[in-house]
Amino acid sequence: MAAASNASVEQVRTILNEVIDCLESPDYASKLDEAKEAAGNEMLKMMQLVFPMVVQIEIETIKRHGFSASREGIVQFTQLVREMEVMDNEIARLHSRIRSHYLPPVSISSTVDTSL
Repeated sequence: MAAASNASVEQVRTILNEVIDCLESPDYASKLDEAKEAAGNEMLKMMQLVFPMVVQIEIETIKRHGFSASREGIVQFTQLVREMEVMDNEIARLHSRIRSHYLPPVSISSTVDTSL
């Protein structure tokens, strides 16, 4: 079991891949799609409906790897991922893929006038 303090890059990659597999499994994918449809383009609704589903899947996954199945456990794991994604492109890619389930893509227009 990987405790938060001694988890390796490989263990974090494994956990992130398991979360993605679960999110994209037929059981959860349809539930997530329904929640996303209900949320529409409203970020607040997305955070109320979709984000908790993703966090619950993450908690269920990380507890199988020795992390606490609590708010503290998910915070520790997320901090670990954020530290590791700076050093490991694969972790950054996997984490981004998970975030894409609850954060819409942001497009920044270069034609926007930002002058005051």
